[in-house]
Amino acid sequence: MATKKKMDFETSVSRLDEIVSLLERGDAPLEEAMALFEEGAKLLKECTGLLDKAEQKVTLLTAGEDGQPQEKAFQEEG
Repeated sequence: MATKKKMDFETSVSRLDEIVSLLERGDAPLEEAMALFEEGAKLLKECTGLLDKAEQKVTLLTAGEDGQPQEKAFQEEG
């Protein structure tokens, strides 16, 4: 069984857009539509995971008391 190479975020989003367009047209047979839906759900999960990882890496740079840049972990306001 061949293993699929993981797509990068941009490629995954592009494929997800393509899947949504195909499903919105509504002319795919049921079996094909279900396969597309499953593929789309997997891509959505992967993209969400990649976004979560990216968000965890984001840091804010603020000026410290001495005026030098100081890293601070990004926290969503709310």
